[in-house]
This record gives sequence, structure tokens and C-alpha cells, in this order.
Amino acid sequence: MFFRKEIFFGAVLMLWIVVSTYAQQGVPTYQKTHNGVKLTYRNVPTALDQELYIDFYTEQVVRIRVVPEDGKKPTNESLILKDTVLDQRVDFSFSQQGDSLMLQTTRLSVKVFLPSGTVHFFDSDGKSLVKECPRDARSFQKNAYDGDRFYQVDQTFQISPDEGIYGLGQHQNGVMNYNTGRRISLLQYNTEIAVPFLVSTKNYGILWHNYSITTAGDTRPLLPLNAFRLYSNDGQQGWLTARYVNKENESEVYQVRPESVIDYNYLSDQHKYPHGVQLSKSKVYYDGEIASPYSGLHYLHFKYSGYIKVWLDGKLLQDRWREAWNAGTFELPVELKADERHRLRIEWIPVGNESYFTLNWQRPKDGPEQVFGFSSEAGDAVDYFVFSGENIDDVISGYRQLTGKAGIMPLWSFGYWQSRERYKTQTELEHVAETFRRRRIPIDNIVQDWSYWAEHDWGSHEFDAKRFPDPDGMIKKLHQQHFKLMISVWPKINEQSSVFPEFNANNWLFMRNIYDGRKDWIGQGYTSTFYDVYNADARQAFWKHMHAKLFTKGVDAWWMDASEPDIHSNISVDERKSVLQPSVGSSVRYYNTFPLLNAKGIYEGQREIDENKRVFILTRSFFAGQQRYGAAAWSGDIASTWADFKDQIAAGVNFSMSGTPYWTMDAGGFLVQKKYYEPNVSDLEEWRELNARWYQYGAFLPLFRAHGQFPAREPFAIAPEDHAAYTSMLYYIDLRYRLLSYNYSIAARTYFDDYSMIRGLAMDFPTDTAVYAINDQYMWGPSLLVNPVTKMGQRVRRVYLPKGKDWYDFYSGTRYSGGHFIEAEAPYERVPVFVPSGSILPWGQPLQYTTEKPQDELTLLVYEGEDGEFTLYEDAGDGYAYEKGAYSTITFRYNDKQRMLTVEGRQGTFEGMIQKRRFHVFLIGKTAPLGVDVLHQKKPIKCTYEGRPMTIKLN
Repeated sequence: MFFRKEIFFGAVLMLWIVVSTYAQQGVPTYQKTHNGVKLTYRNVPTALDQELYIDFYTEQVVRIRVVPEDGKKPTNESLILKDTVLDQRVDFSFSQQGDSLMLQTTRLSVKVFLPSGTVHFFDSDGKSLVKECPRDARSFQKNAYDGDRFYQVDQTFQISPDEGIYGLGQHQNGVMNYNTGRRISLLQYNTEIAVPFLVSTKNYGILWHNYSITTAGDTRPLLPLNAFRLYSNDGQQGWLTARYVNKENESEVYQVRPESVIDYNYLSDQHKYPHGVQLSKSKVYYDGEIASPYSGLHYLHFKYSGYIKVWLDGKLLQDRWREAWNAGTFELPVELKADERHRLRIEWIPVGNESYFTLNWQRPKDGPEQVFGFSSEAGDAVDYFVFSGENIDDVISGYRQLTGKAGIMPLWSFGYWQSRERYKTQTELEHVAETFRRRRIPIDNIVQDWSYWAEHDWGSHEFDAKRFPDPDGMIKKLHQQHFKLMISVWPKINEQSSVFPEFNANNWLFMRNIYDGRKDWIGQGYTSTFYDVYNADARQAFWKHMHAKLFTKGVDAWWMDASEPDIHSNISVDERKSVLQPSVGSSVRYYNTFPLLNAKGIYEGQREIDENKRVFILTRSFFAGQQRYGAAAWSGDIASTWADFKDQIAAGVNFSMSGTPYWTMDAGGFLVQKKYYEPNVSDLEEWRELNARWYQYGAFLPLFRAHGQFPAREPFAIAPEDHAAYTSMLYYIDLRYRLLSYNYSIAARTYFDDYSMIRGLAMDFPTDTAVYAINDQYMWGPSLLVNPVTKMGQRVRRVYLPKGKDWYDFYSGTRYSGGHFIEAEAPYERVPVFVPSGSILPWGQPLQYTTEKPQDELTLLVYEGEDGEFTLYEDAGDGYAYEKGAYSTITFRYNDKQRMLTVEGRQGTFEGMIQKRRFHVFLIGKTAPLGVDVLHQKKPIKCTYEGRPMTIKLN
């Protein structure tokens, strides 16, 4: 109910009674505040001494802040929130009911159990959403760093065993639903993105308002290997047997030794390896048995580089590869019984003399209670927001109301992107661009990766005149050929760089890495550091150089690499904290926020100069709220393996369900095994198939971008024209352009309605609990169920079709009922895609680039079985006029019973809008199967549309 005067005066009277009587009994006092209530606990035997602040930000969003007795009074300062949300008034009711305090809006109820201060959240119908576990001494533990005083803060929530939990950024564990007892590290790192926001199928979300390194889910610390009872290969208790052998001749044994802890995590751990053993020449076997003191589900956590295989009781559980300098991670869930011995074997082949391998584990959870926690290294308070909604989209909408809209990316960004690590010269880049146009492969975007500058001049943003003699002419030529150019810009500055003196003189740099003397891997090696994004003047200076040296030349988009910041790879977390020196406070407190401020400076700098060109930032790291700065993320330096490929599906879905919609990955993977450099026939065919399958997946993402190390990643460099891989890659590039109107329309929905383009199945089918456990399927917008093929040689793929819909094969139109698995055909050149009944899917003309010709002829594919609708969105394709209403929409509605398609009158206008167009309409059903591969076999219903309402009878 809405807040009323009589409720207020009654509450005030009750407040004085409570203050006078409760104070005598050692119970909490409370008082109404601007948008909520403040509760004070002093000497209450059932609770910590604390101050509890409850504040509504909207009718569906409430903030909880809990400050210990000697803590700082909370402020509204936030890097995450928009400034405009801090002073909004929200109507709410306020009453005491027995030993509980109730606060209610029309969308959300908050119940405080007064004896403990525990908070319970309910939706507008009174249905329980989520509840705090009581706080105790572990909730606030005093700590300090670099003179900054803070607490390690912890809060745990009771959750339901049957709900799905998603979000929390991007992680490489292959997990989509986090209600599985998992431990998630929210720590910015190459391939890992920390966004402290989750959503639940119970239609709530939690934003953990903290900037420091945080553990989420199962927050208990991991245990080392020797927390198991260990047995050597010959039965001795206390260790595993480690054998270091010559990888070329295993009969030559370098060393055998007992190892009970495997912890070679960072550069600083390299001394722990056997003295005198060259890892680059070695293969290492770990053999023996393990026995746990616990029964239940255990998680084995591996960090590794090189090749690794893991067997338990003779069963191969994992077979992986990672490049030496960029260690990967994976987790193995295993059921173990207490004191039962299990044979463990690990085969590890390091790559290079600096390699990384760590094995830890998590014991089974305590008791039957289902909990989900957050534990952060630094904070002044337990500080979080709870969002309620009608569905997950509504919850994400509440999140974006607070943290910012995700703007519509420019139309050209929905075309195909070609990148490579890297184009070394102007001639090379221009040749690739010309080859695309000559071969008539559709493309809009080409990318110049790092090191286009002179070797010593990292941070200058200056092209090396020897290799790029005419960058202005190069960019002008690319534009004439209808290319856009994205260029790599690191927040890194070499000590020898031409801009170093300016940044150094103004204290705009993190100087510790310079004084530590670490050198990068370029040429002779150069000392370097990163600029201080927390200093507004430093951000402006950094943009000033980007503007003068790149933007004025016509560069269209920014690739913000290493934005974690990765000041130096593979140093320990403690060392990373020491070299990250924010001017606003300690690195421990602000650790995860560097990418947010980095994007802010570039976005604000470009928008101030040019409102006619949308900001596009591709960044390797991301934080809550960064979507408001024209930012997209990619998944970092993943490996070109089938396992890494599959992990990207869950990584992308959870990133999207973190409220941050624009995401992609390196199609084909970034890091490449040496076997693909000069491949034999078998390896070459695997390489081609891997890339073909990865392209198939990439076509159904917000950005379709191929990138990676050698071998080159252009389709014509991967396979000849008559090869199935080449044919498939071109098919999906062409398909990307055919879906341009669909993709751009769902991007607009993402801005106007806070929609998400990449959609975990639980978003659209929350009552079908079978989808919660599926980690390799997703919806691309409302109409395409995408099922990537992630196994070599796979030609049939198991696909789950959710309940409540009929499903049509995208290519053939074959109809299937929902609610069960099918064995879907997955030929080399196609990825299984299905369309739900009630869909209206626009299918455009072939294009060589997004603006080659107007979409004045559109095919509409209407899928019978239920009513449906789709809104076609169009605007100028660039600039920010759409924010002021310069756009148009056309809504299509299908009545299944009448078999009638209604085209509503066009709404809105913008300069250059198509006034007249042709629609070609197909009705697809079980008696009329039809897919995009066979559209030519039937004639459509044709009609002309000039902006006025019309109806079309579909037979």
C-alpha cells in the first residue's frame, strides 16, 4: 500500500514507545529515515552491535547497509550507481508486527526480525524471495592495507534448493546455474570478469555493492591437496609420488620425489620445482591415492598451463591445454565417501620453463541448508541491493535503472568483425581488407591489434611510421571500402614512451611497477606501468592523446585490452595489489573497479566531442555499471580447444544475465597449440572443423568477431573455397547479415526495455526446471534456440526443447513438440537452431556490409502454434538521436486461430527513414514445414507497406 499520513504519525508515536521501552530491555531502537528505516543495536544479547540501514531506491529496489558499532556512517557515494538515483523519493508503509518490522512498497516487502536484525525479502504477493542468515563475529573482521582501515565483510543468504542462480560476471568453469555449491572468485583477471550481481528464477536479484576481491557462493576457503589423506604410488602415507621425466624419452627419469601440496600458482612459486629440472623438457606424473575425511560432493579446483590429464579410479575426467604464460582453470565435481581410497593420476606436460599448476579442493557443504554467500576483502559495511520483479528481465531492468542503460551499439557493429594477432604493417592490413571485398565475403569491421606503435613507445598512441607510413590514408581508404576500424589501446605506458614524462610529472601513474623493475616481453623488455584511471585529470589526459592521435584520424572503435589491469602477468594477487595504486584509496578496497573507470573516461571524452558517432568500447574486463559507457566485453585470451570453446557458452550467458548485455569471444580461440602451426593432415582438419564450429556459434552473439594468434584467422586463411569449413564460415557470415533487422531490433529492446539478447533458458522458461542444469544451450533473442556443437566429429547433437512451445528446425521447418530431448542433426556445415511457435522472424536481403542498401524488402517468417508479436526497430544507425526519440517502430502481431498477421502503423520518424517497403510473408507450420535453407521452394505472400496499418491473411 502507499504511504499515508495516518500511518506516519502512528509510526512516530510507536517509535517513541519503542525507544523508551526497548532501551530498557536491551533491544534495538529504530527510526524512519528519508527512504526507509535505521535500526540501532547496542548490547542486544541476540545480535551484533550494529546499525542497520534499509532504504528504498525504487518500488522494486531496496538497499541494505549494516555498519558495525565502530564503523563509519554510510554515504551514498558510489562508482556503480548513476548519480540520478541517489535522491529519488519512494512511497512505502512502515509498521511493527510483533517482533518484526515490516516495510512495504507496491512491488517489494522487507521484514526485519528485530531480535537479530535478520532481513527477509518478499515480492508484492507475499511470496518469499530470499532471506539473510544471521550475522555473527565473522561478518566484520578488522583489517587494513596501505593505511586504509576497513573490514573484511561477509553476508550469507538462505536460498531455495530448487531455484536457479545466474550472473556474477564471466567465468571459465562451464557452470551456468550457480545454485550448485560452487565457489566463485570475483577477481578481475584475463578470461575472468567480476560483476557482483546475480539473478534468481524466483525473480529477485542481488547486487553486492563492494569493489574489492570477493568470494561468492560457497565462501569457505579452499583446502590444499594435503587436506586429503594421501598415499604414494607404493602405499606410503602422506604424499603422492611425483615423477619428472624426459617428455621425449620417458625412460629417462629426472627426479622422483614426494609431493603433498601442489601449489605452483605464480611467478614467485617457480623456485618450488625440483632444483636442476628443466620444465620445458619434462613431463610430470602424479600417482597415488587420496581419501577424504568427508562424504559427499567434492570439488577439485585446478589451475594449470601446458597439457594436463586427470584420472580418478582409472577414468579420464579431464584433458586440457593452455599456453604457458596464461594459465587456465577448471573444476571437477566428484562424489567421495569418507575414508574411502581412490586412485588419482595426473599427467602434466609443462610448456616452457615457467609453468603453473595448482590443485586445491572444497569439501562437501555443511548440513542440508542451502546458502549462498558473499565475502569481500574490504568494506565499511555489509552493503547490497535486492531487486524484485515479475520475471528475470524485470529484475535486470531494476538493476539498469540504478546502474545505467545499455545503449544501442552502432548498426555497423552488428556486422562481421575480422581481427588477428596481429596486422604488423599497413600493407598487410590493407591487403586483408581488399581480399575480403574481392572475394565478396560480407564484413564491416577490421581490427588493428597492439604494437602498431614503435617498440619503445607503448602508450603514445602513435603509429610507427616505418610500418604504418600513412595511417590517415589507410583509415580513409578503409572507410571508402565501407570498413570501420577498431584499434587496440592499452592503459599501459612504457617508461621510455614519449608520453611518460607528462604522466609522471602530474602523478598520473601507478609507479610501483617501475620501481620494482619488472619488464614486459617486447623486444629488449621495457619497464612500464598503467595510468591512474581514478584521477579525473589523468582520464582526460589519456583521452586527449587518443583523440589527437587516433580519433581525429577516423578510428571508429576502441579495443581496451588488459583492462583488469594486467600490469604484469602471473605475479601474485598480493603483488598485483602492490602495483595497483589508486589515488582515491587502497588497491584492496578498489581492486575490481579499474575497467569501469577506464571505460568512463573514454566514453565521456568521445561523447563530449562528437554526438554523431556512438562510442564503442571492447574491453577485456568489466564491472557493474560499465554497460552505461558504451562497453562490450570479450572473454579474453582463451585457448583454441574444444573444451575452452564449450566453456564460453556458460560464460557468455552468465555475463549477459549479470545485466551487461554486450559480449563476445575470440571465434576460433586465441591461444594456439603448436600442432596447428605446421599441422599434419589430421591436425589441419581438426583446426578447420574447430573454427567452422566456432564461427557457427559466433554468428548468434551481440558481436561476431574472429580473432587469435597464428595461424591467421580470416576464412580464406583457414580453408580453401571448396572445403566444408570455408563454406560453413561464409554461410554464417551471410546469415549474420540476413538477421540484421532482427539483431538490431533486439538490441533496441535491450536499451528501451532492458532486455537481454543472450538468454539463459531459465529466462524464458523459468517453470521448466529441466533447463536449470543445461549449460550449453541458450536463446538468441526471443526466436532462436542456439545449440553449439563443441565436439570434434560430432554430427548429431542432443538438444533439449523446453516445455510449453512447439519448436521448428530453423533450416528445414520440421516441427517438434517441447518438453523433451531430441537427437538433432548437426552436419559439419550447420549448428542446430530451433524457432519457438509464435515467433515472427525478419529475414533480410544478402548484404556485403550493413549499410550497403536499405532493408526495404524483408521476409517475415511466421511460426504457427500460438499468437506472437515482434517489433521492428530502425534508426539512423549511428549517433545518439535515438535517445531523443529519433527512431521508428513497426509492430507485427500474429493471431494463430485466425491465421492473421497484423502490421500496425509505423510509429516515430527519423532522418533517412524508409517510407515504402515490401514484405514477403511465409507461414510455417506442421502442415507447411519451411526453413531458411529451402525458402526458395515456395512462394511468399507479398505486400507493400507505406506506414499504415494492414492485415494479411496467411494460408
